[in-house]
Amino acid sequence: MSIIRDAALAESGRRKIAWARAYMPVLNAIGANLSEKKPFKGFRVTTSVHLEAKTACLALTLAEGGAEVHSTGCNPLSTQDDVAAALADMGVNVYAVHGCTDREYTEHLTAALSCKPHLILDDGGDLTELLHGPAERLGEALIGATEETTTGVHRLHARHRTGQLRFPVMAVNDADMKHLFDNRYGTGQSTWDALMNTTNLQVSGKAVVIAGYGWCGRGVAMRAAGLGARVIVTEIDPVKAIEAVNDGHTVMTMDDAAAHGDFFITVTGCNDVVVDRHYAKMKDGVILANAGHFDVEVDVKWLRENSIEAIPRRDGIMAYKQKDGRYLNVIAEGRLCNLAAGNGHPVEIMDMSFGVQALALKHMLQHGSGLKPGVYPVPHEIDARVSELKLLSMGMTIDKLTEVQKKYLEAQ
Repeated sequence: MSIIRDAALAESGRRKIAWARAYMPVLNAIGANLSEKKPFKGFRVTTSVHLEAKTACLALTLAEGGAEVHSTGCNPLSTQDDVAAALADMGVNVYAVHGCTDREYTEHLTAALSCKPHLILDDGGDLTELLHGPAERLGEALIGATEETTTGVHRLHARHRTGQLRFPVMAVNDADMKHLFDNRYGTGQSTWDALMNTTNLQVSGKAVVIAGYGWCGRGVAMRAAGLGARVIVTEIDPVKAIEAVNDGHTVMTMDDAAAHGDFFITVTGCNDVVVDRHYAKMKDGVILANAGHFDVEVDVKWLRENSIEAIPRRDGIMAYKQKDGRYLNVIAEGRLCNLAAGNGHPVEIMDMSFGVQALALKHMLQHGSGLKPGVYPVPHEIDARVSELKLLSMGMTIDKLTEVQKKYLEAQ
């Protein structure tokens, strides 16, 4: 039985899902093929992703392909209760409630695994962690998994290096049609959508400090610069730091940047990026936000324990008053701000990412039983198929090599 907030919210969720589906031509085309051939018939699929309209479309696509789908969230604050209700009403088993406690969150993950899935789709690696710990017995039928995000892929590689990974996982995050668009353009737009809507503050003329210059950090920096901000990047990788400089940004340490920033946005996937020694240098009224997967990048725990008081300023903003009277404003409890305080990535971006996911799960179903435990790349033909469908939906075509050109290149 599904675990949701309120079944009466379903109609609102259906409208959100219908809107998203209208702008997902890639997933719809893949879904039409899956619906006809039913490759997932007789198989159970568990998904742990930010439970909102776009991910609902993916769950429904898998169900239309024959799968028995069990869906839960991957962040306690990113679930949209009306979408969860609609998805449950449309035949998917759902275990997700917005604002659940950490204990309830783990219970929802475990409930989603209780079907003993053949495939899992993970976002951040929480399902994988459970299947290597307290929920190990629920993985007895598992063929393989896919992983959606950078943080999850890092956790998988760490587990594999120590010889502890028990099943094959496809690193969907690393597919070109995922990270080049989702991480860069998706995170860039959705982060600033969330921050501008939540704060109602001006961006132009402000100093924006961005911690991390991977694909997500590049996207956030690009959009900040486009909005007229002065961008400061902090990095641990000298190559990425030089890249940031060549993209027109200033590079310095967080210790130095702390005194300059108006907005601080962490996108590193690491913990303790912004901590107490930085808080001591910050201006009154700064905005602290995290766009990395877990709520460990901004040390909110220190603020809770050491501030004079915590004051809700607006929905999604908690101000922490310091002993000298300064207020430091934290967005969405330091959780993933573009989903915990916003609507997530644009529909068209997730159309491509979830097109990759659907085809990657199909590939894992067909080939996973022959793979050893490990982290595997997405086959090039999946990237190629998704990009072809996207171009087709946009009415665009590309050139093809002539036979003469092929022979020339082969001879090099």
